[in-house]
Amino acid sequence: MKIESAGKLPGAVQTPDTRPRVETSTPRAGAGGDKVELSALSSSLQKAEAAISETPVVDRKRVDEIKLAISEGRFKIDANKIADGLIDSVRQMLDAQGERG
Repeated sequence: MKIESAGKLPGAVQTPDTRPRVETSTPRAGAGGDKVELSALSSSLQKAEAAISETPVVDRKRVDEIKLAISEGRFKIDANKIADGLIDSVRQMLDAQGERG
């Protein structure tokens, strides 16, 4: 019979904290004179988090107005406007990829 070392439960999975740590400024001098610089990915993540935090929540009043218009048959769908919006979104996405590469 094998006895497990103290502090470990048999069959327990121990995982280290692997979440990335994000600093809020770059570069930064620490107490020992060390510098911390963020990678491009970290900077991009910070920008994404800022954009998400600024995104407005769903406008319930507008949603209810649209639901009512649909149920009453007053809501008209403009396929050309939808297609133009999709094309613009794809162009923006391709432009953003071109800037990174």
